[in-house]
Amino acid sequence: MPLSDRNYFLTGASGFVGKSVFSFLGEDNVQIWKRNESFQLDGAVSVIHLAGMAHDLKNTSSSQEYYEVNTELTKKVFDAFLESDAKVFIGLSSVKAAADEVKGELTEHYPPNPITHYGKSKLLAEQYIFSREIPEGKRIYILRPCMIHGAGNKVNLNLLYKLVSKNIPWPLGAFENKRSFCSIDNLLFIMNELIEGEDILSGIYNVADDEPISTNELIGLIAQSQNRKPIIWNISKKLIAGVASLGDKLYLPLNTERLQKLTSSYVVSNAKIKAAIGKPLPISSREGLLKTFKSFNNS
Repeated sequence: MPLSDRNYFLTGASGFVGKSVFSFLGEDNVQIWKRNESFQLDGAVSVIHLAGMAHDLKNTSSSQEYYEVNTELTKKVFDAFLESDAKVFIGLSSVKAAADEVKGELTEHYPPNPITHYGKSKLLAEQYIFSREIPEGKRIYILRPCMIHGAGNKVNLNLLYKLVSKNIPWPLGAFENKRSFCSIDNLLFIMNELIEGEDILSGIYNVADDEPISTNELIGLIAQSQNRKPIIWNISKKLIAGVASLGDKLYLPLNTERLQKLTSSYVVSNAKIKAAIGKPLPISSREGLLKTFKSFNNS
């Protein structure tokens, strides 16, 4: 099929989400952008911009890289979209463009205040997009997903999965937290609905599964996927905090910063996107996570 007959222009096709989108849309319908190429949209109706620099948890990336990829590249793709005949632009941002820590529930009304260069670079890209004059007939959707998971994607959940696989007890059972996750199945469903739904208003939309999940529940789901019982210890919070404080001084694996990350809550509202679509999400939070964990067993 010639490029001029392809309906979708896709960036970031080599990443986990990109591969999933490419497969979902069908390779004969997609024109893939390759790094350092110009943006020739060749008659595409929809532009799906996924290319970006992920949050570097090991802090090995320079701050400038985030802005070059997440901000400047997005500007170039969006400018090409504005100059083309394409009707729909879907850009993948992140909830971290709004906040790195959340008290209560994160909605689209939350005043953005990112702390990291990752979040700041994503926010700058969003602000650029909505600072431009949008021609009539074009629709622009910026999606802010929380932690995305799916078959074979171990990046974000691999540590917990390994812990359960080795029958190592989870020692933080006394801490109750809630975190939102985003199944790749739900993300693909939402993207498709936005492309097809001509009456859905342009804007920024959070993307998350319906129910937030606690870390204890995650441990239980991982154990269930392996047909074993979870081992969760309810050690005193005060004792754990003391160990973490000691870890700050002795450079132990558990310190106060890591404890905070492991036990904090990050709940994301998906009410706006669900209201816009007018349909329920195809897979529940627990079903999606269990599907993801079961895929790990076979990889």
